[in-house]
Amino acid sequence: MRILVTGGCGFIGSNFVRLILENRPDWMIHNVDVLTYAGNPANLAGFVEKFGDRYVFHKQDIADEKAMNEVFAVGKFDAVVNFAAESHVDRSITGPMAFVQTNIVGTTVLLNTARKHSVKRFLQVSTDEVYGSLGPTGQFTEESPLQPSSPYSASKTGADLLVLAHGHTFHADVVVTRCSNNYGPYQFPEKLIPLMITNAMADISLPVYGDGQNVRDWIHVKDHCEAVLATLEMGKTGEVYNIGGDGEMKNLDVVRMILSELGKPETLIKYVADRPGHDRRYAIDSSKVQRELGWMPRHQPEAGIRETVQWYVNNRPWWEPLKK
Repeated sequence: MRILVTGGCGFIGSNFVRLILENRPDWMIHNVDVLTYAGNPANLAGFVEKFGDRYVFHKQDIADEKAMNEVFAVGKFDAVVNFAAESHVDRSITGPMAFVQTNIVGTTVLLNTARKHSVKRFLQVSTDEVYGSLGPTGQFTEESPLQPSSPYSASKTGADLLVLAHGHTFHADVVVTRCSNNYGPYQFPEKLIPLMITNAMADISLPVYGDGQNVRDWIHVKDHCEAVLATLEMGKTGEVYNIGGDGEMKNLDVVRMILSELGKPETLIKYVADRPGHDRRYAIDSSKVQRELGWMPRHQPEAGIRETVQWYVNNRPWWEPLKK
């Protein structure tokens, strides 16, 4: 199997590349990443030497049609797994055009190029944020209405719809996954969990939006990647699969857990003005992927977050340059 992974130097993409190369010895991966601030080659350091011609890296932009045609011509791929995305909500509020360019234009270029080169399967990695905000009860299902509330989630919603429409119009083999909030090793320290860990380690204040009662469903990145792999191998054409960790937690409780694990005082918490359009609660019903593909999350959030804290404690050389 020859796979194109886009955004493979990012947080989730690099964990997926590692999963494939270590568990599918007859697969080859080409990794396309333009290496923005969140695309870190250190996430896959030594992979060329370790895996030889099973791993090929291309520093390219997925929105560059000419470059993508060249990569596809060389790779002769069986499948595309599209992780590439601008993904930070705060940045989408201050600079939405980058999100339109990568998430919508880039996805369209990939779809067109994949069809031109007769790629068999296209898997779009998306987010539960396309569904908007939940009330105090219930969970998102694959049939939940799409109600994005930030430029980021709107651009991901547009990309999802383009992928599904591409499948319908051109009878292409496409599938979409929508996942809850990820945590784990190699996450860029602008996101909640690594930001709070690294700030606390430096005795810097921990900014918490609003009252800190916003709820997210947390999933370990390794569980997410295993679900994406199951979908790639067994998912039904034209289907959407929600992926969740059954790990609902309030943001403030996550922050307090991190402080407790590090032995730091809660006086480091600093409440700041809430983010515009901040969704109150997300929760994922992942029964479809569990029932149809036999996947289950293996990490409990409390233990997984504590394990993640220790990863950042033990890997200062990875994250300290990023904080600077």
